[in-house]
Amino acid sequence: MTHAASAHPDLYARIQASFVRQGMMQHLGARLVTVAPGEVEIALPYSERVTQQQGGYHGGAMGALADIAAGYAGLTVAAEGQEVTTVEYKINFLAAFSGGELRARGHVVRAGKRLIITTAEVVHLDDDGGESPCALMQQTLATVNKTY
Repeated sequence: MTHAASAHPDLYARIQASFVRQGMMQHLGARLVTVAPGEVEIALPYSERVTQQQGGYHGGAMGALADIAAGYAGLTVAAEGQEVTTVEYKINFLAAFSGGELRARGHVVRAGKRLIITTAEVVHLDDDGGESPCALMQQTLATVNKTY
């Protein structure tokens, strides 16, 4: 994936305008990393806001991150004036982590007029830059009219 704003500035601006409206992502400290047609990457740094009782990343935070990254990947291929909403997703948690940050990489598998099928890979980046698989998700999105 290319850097967020460099290769696709209009697409990045479209996704960023929606992303900043995501109260939950803002509360958790997530940030938009990269945007390309059919692909979006979002980062989530480790903090007390995203942990479960044993100090690891909470599965709900991982699921939300995957949902948002794949959803925005879908939005990159949706028609102007459209937004997307999640109809369904299934996630497999592969390993537990704490510290560092998570990266969710959403990817469009198939885009139709009404339904968009996506996947997301969630990886953990440790403080030394090492990357480990964390979760895999498959999602179905529906296109809806933009209301803002």
